[in-house]
Amino acid sequence: MSSMDTDDLPVVLPSSTVSGLSLSIHPLPILNISEHLTRLRLQKNTNLPFVLGALLGTQNGREVEIVNTFEVAVEEGEKVDHGSLNSRKDQYKQVFPSLEFIGWYTVATQPTSRHIALHEQFTAYSSTPLLLLLQPSSSVGGSDLSSQHLPLKAYEPTIEIRDRHSRSVFIEAPFTVETGEAERIAVDWTARGGEGGTSLESHLHTQRAAVKMLHDRIVVLVGYVKSVIAGTASKDPAALRSLTALIASLPASDNKGFREEFDTEYEDVQLTAYLSTLTNTTNILNDLVDKHLIMSSSGREDRTPMLSGRRRGGQSRGLGDWDRMH
Repeated sequence: MSSMDTDDLPVVLPSSTVSGLSLSIHPLPILNISEHLTRLRLQKNTNLPFVLGALLGTQNGREVEIVNTFEVAVEEGEKVDHGSLNSRKDQYKQVFPSLEFIGWYTVATQPTSRHIALHEQFTAYSSTPLLLLLQPSSSVGGSDLSSQHLPLKAYEPTIEIRDRHSRSVFIEAPFTVETGEAERIAVDWTARGGEGGTSLESHLHTQRAAVKMLHDRIVVLVGYVKSVIAGTASKDPAALRSLTALIASLPASDNKGFREEFDTEYEDVQLTAYLSTLTNTTNILNDLVDKHLIMSSSGREDRTPMLSGRRRGGQSRGLGDWDRMH
């Protein structure tokens, strides 16, 4: 069988061939792959960019669990940058010692001979690296998290013998989505677009929408006035009167009286803040003086008994001398 004939053959075995692999995927890898695809679409301005990454997880016999992912750098000609891949793999190994290289992921409608060539580049890290394929064109339906409702396909590599020739092919492997309590909360928050965030975030979004609406309406009014002045639009006396009344109701920020009142209010606020600072400084100074007085009085009390003893000793010696003299 020639290589051309081999390339024309499908690389996925028919559905009658069943994989005995027990595969579970956590939500984090699904979110990472989706984010990777979305980011490359925006950066390269193409609907289907080349996406390549590694799968990390645990494997116990035929039970495989995909827990995390990271992106894989690609050189010219779709060659994997093995230096970068080894570096990233070692970094994750230091943080997550239990996670191993499980396989790789990409984005395509179905596996082809191109993916067989990519698969061969990952066999140095795992004897049977799995392939997780994101199919962005697939329809998503239903509310349950299961393989039939997600645009994902998992494939296990194997060898097919055909006409005394062997070739690498894939077997589709069914999978389930494994979620913990923390993951369910995070996925729910992400699915709702972060609506469960802080009240400040929600308030800022509302304010931004209101300002944008106001700006759009002002642009329309300015455009109408410019068109009337240029003579390209007919005058509407009612609209112009309404516009004049609207402008007259705005705060007269350039008025001299307004500026004087504003400056007075501003100076009062500044003086109040300055007075507060002086009061705090005075309180600190008062506490310091009180502590100094307490320490000074304690020192005087400690020296008083010593001075009294010296005086009593001196008086006794004076009386003895007086007796000897008389």
